[in-house]
Amino acid sequence: MTAELTAAVTRDARIVGVGHSPVGNLPDLGPLQLQRLAALAALDDAGLALADVDGLLTTPLRVTNWAMPCGVVAEGLGLQPRYLATLDVAGASGAAMVHHAAMAIATGQCETVLCVAGQNLLTHSTRGAAVQTMAEAGWAHPQFESPYGPMIPTLYALLAQRHMHEYGTTPAQLAEVAAAMRHHAALTPGAHKREPITVADVLASRMVTSPFHVLDCAIVSDGAAAIVVSNAARARDRRKRPVRVLGQGYGFSHTYIGEHAGITTTGAVQSGRDAFAQAGVTPADIDVAELYDCFTITVIVELEDLGFCPKGEGGRFVEGGAIRVGGRLPVTTHGGLLSYAHPGLAGGMFHVIEAVRQLRGEAGERQVADAELVLAHGNGGIIGLHCTLVLGKD
Repeated sequence: MTAELTAAVTRDARIVGVGHSPVGNLPDLGPLQLQRLAALAALDDAGLALADVDGLLTTPLRVTNWAMPCGVVAEGLGLQPRYLATLDVAGASGAAMVHHAAMAIATGQCETVLCVAGQNLLTHSTRGAAVQTMAEAGWAHPQFESPYGPMIPTLYALLAQRHMHEYGTTPAQLAEVAAAMRHHAALTPGAHKREPITVADVLASRMVTSPFHVLDCAIVSDGAAAIVVSNAARARDRRKRPVRVLGQGYGFSHTYIGEHAGITTTGAVQSGRDAFAQAGVTPADIDVAELYDCFTITVIVELEDLGFCPKGEGGRFVEGGAIRVGGRLPVTTHGGLLSYAHPGLAGGMFHVIEAVRQLRGEAGERQVADAELVLAHGNGGIIGLHCTLVLGKD
């Protein structure tokens, strides 16, 4: 597909509403209730109603087996959309849903798409069941790997260990990512974890899988998020200033990390290159980067692969408060998966929501002054699937 054609896909699309449910420990709310709260919040933000929605995108759930998630959500919300689908690009789904909505609008299939996902990932089951799920997620050859049970943190730890070996990245540099995310979450009302932490706190926390301490790893939360994407004509009279999708890109390097030849480089190289080219900007033009942060190493590698710093320099890049609000590149300003919330596939949607709020000037204490261009990036699987959005004011 030519650059001109890919740009045409997003030219008519605008993000007109964002919203979410409460996040954290919510034992009285199930997946559909959480998604309804998020959907209604996003529609209210846009000044729209459920009756205005003619497109629906959602994701699978990890807590229950909905055979047709988009159908379950459509019925639960009382929708009869002209376009609906269930999308699964793992943690990249949040960014990818926005692009898929833009494509549906570009083809004239619908005018207003509701993207919604979420679940009660924290309170739906027992700790043991959650560990079992994590132990199964990265299996390439379960007959061999199942007896040893490598969990998701262990698989990401392979990336961290190799990055430390090749480039001298240190545990303290990883810990600075966690401390920066908690600093941002403390500035974000309703965040799941708001208690301040320091680099020393991270390094003193329980070791999970070398080199990750527990505070190097994403939290687990209940919650849901929603984004409303509309065509330009419908966006003109909305309640708040629309946000444009200026560029997008996808990247893929592997399905299972054991099959990736060079694990310190990810598909973000490809997704970022394509998104920047379509938007006609460079990494130096970005004011805020909302980077997927399931583990501290992920942020460091994404900074490199998206072009914000040379390969191997990510650890040094984050030092000294450089990625905090007020630093040279504010990163994941709501607190991300490490501190704000991680309810599964909906987790990456919060990065897009925060990007929109930064562009609208609605981020309160964590607002980045004069934010004109914001990047939102999602990572799925074990650093295998990537989607990048470059967003700007309309």
